[in-house]
Amino acid sequence: MIIGLLKEPAYETRTSFLPEHVALLKKLKVELLVESGAGETAFAADQKYTEAGARIASRQEVLQQSSVIVSINPLTSEDQQHCKGKVLIGFFQALYNFKSIAEWAGNNCTVFSMDMLPRTTRAQSMDVLSSQANIAGYKAVLLAANLYPKYFPMFMTAAGSIAPAKVLILGAGVAGLQAIATSKRLGAVIEVFDTRPAVKEEVMSLGAKFVEVEGAADASKAGGYAVEQSEEFMQRQKAKIAESVAKADIVITTAQIPGRKAPILITKEMIEQMKSGSVIIDIAAVTGGNTDCTKNDETVMLNGVAIVGNSKLPGSMPSDASKLYGKNILNFLALIVNKEGELHLNFEDDLVLGTCVAHGGEIKNDRVKALVH
Repeated sequence: MIIGLLKEPAYETRTSFLPEHVALLKKLKVELLVESGAGETAFAADQKYTEAGARIASRQEVLQQSSVIVSINPLTSEDQQHCKGKVLIGFFQALYNFKSIAEWAGNNCTVFSMDMLPRTTRAQSMDVLSSQANIAGYKAVLLAANLYPKYFPMFMTAAGSIAPAKVLILGAGVAGLQAIATSKRLGAVIEVFDTRPAVKEEVMSLGAKFVEVEGAADASKAGGYAVEQSEEFMQRQKAKIAESVAKADIVITTAQIPGRKAPILITKEMIEQMKSGSVIIDIAAVTGGNTDCTKNDETVMLNGVAIVGNSKLPGSMPSDASKLYGKNILNFLALIVNKEGELHLNFEDDLVLGTCVAHGGEIKNDRVKALVH
């Protein structure tokens, strides 16, 4: 069986497989066909793929000759002319790109959208959301430190003492926890908000203060995401957050709800109370952002406060982001490729079924189906 690796759009620096993954694909008894230039932005030249045992081809050849096609971003409508009946695997964000999913279903494609993977213990090695969010949390802190006009750690010098930066992190999922750990390494004092009391212990173990707001809706089955809260809780949370925002030098926001606009946690009025020179990094910018001033892929200045909307932080570390993403995909492939290296779609496996959004000419995921209709 041939698996095809496509070159991503110009804005994407990551790739689905690196040359180091080729040997692991061979163990699955499958061949990798690589579109020329697919790994360039992740510092993987065509020659490296060839040396590892992959073949280089044009985009059209990859689309036509491959049984399974891997990519990070959705394929174009032009690509679809060569994809009828193929298996597509990628980070397709099916709840946002549902129109594309419907088009692929119409072309009898079997589509696995890795962002729909059930977030269970068995799925951890395939969890692309977590592997990429980990990078986003790390880079968010480094970006903030670069923009912040003061030191992060406390310094005691002959010229006087420098107080440590005060960092506020909203959301203690994978990105939030990595942001806590990175901020701590840089010497900041950290406060954390999360609607899930269960994460308090993790937050405190990393050296941060957990700020509790009572009466949160149960988020234990939301796969690490936020859930919608009652109006009463939102008002209490808003008051608590406003207190912490006013004191913070750096704010990192990470709260997202699958298939919905990100909740507004920081208002313009709160930002106006922040000190000039403060920085907000909004990781949730791609779904609208956690502030009402966020613009995706832009930096907005308000009263001397920088509000950075950046949904491409994982792409700022393309080598490691691709390495982790590729390993996630390899672990998932092991579920749908048999010992002979042939495709075997076992829909009795909850991970295979949960990740599949289109098969047999129809949309298989109920949430995606509801959006289409």
